[in-house]
Amino acid sequence: MNAIIQVESGGNSKAKNGNQCGAMQITPIMVAECNNILKARKSKKRFTLADRFSISKSKEMFLLIQSYHNPVNDVEKAIRSWNGGMNYSVRGTQRYFEKVMSYL
Repeated sequence: MNAIIQVESGGNSKAKNGNQCGAMQITPIMVAECNNILKARKSKKRFTLADRFSISKSKEMFLLIQSYHNPVNDVEKAIRSWNGGMNYSVRGTQRYFEKVMSYL
């Protein structure tokens, strides 16, 4: 997660790029997906768009998404899907993957 944060924002929790915000550059669609997962798990917890500016809540969202879409904790899948979505292409995420790996 920390390597992804470095690539996404350099650790700046106030970073903005279009509709992507926070240290992990989370989109509104990602927040909605987190809330859908929580709802399906019968949790009362919900994330807000403002939570994207909290590093700890951003990490919670990352872990929630990974637990649902990447339950075996495949590191490569986690990195590539964070950049290219769940239907990422290896070619399209290669440069991002290499950047993140350079921080590991």
